[in-house]
Amino acid sequence: MASDKRVMQSIETRDGGRCVDLFVRPDGTYGFEEYRRDVEDARGWFPIGHHAPLVFSTADDARAAAEQYVKWLRDR
Repeated sequence: MASDKRVMQSIETRDGGRCVDLFVRPDGTYGFEEYRRDVEDARGWFPIGHHAPLVFSTADDARAAAEQYVKWLRDR
């Protein structure tokens, strides 16, 4: 099944173990999600933040919220 979101930016930790995707939905709203991956697990990225349902009217608002909810992103 194809995703209904288009990722605008993906920001990874320096070690590549976590990332935050900032995305836009088909209805023009924005959101973000935090993911993690384990190098020993070849299945890829797993959502861990459960932030994807949050809805923002601008990309800047989504980015600001991501920085508020995801500590490592704020500390970059």
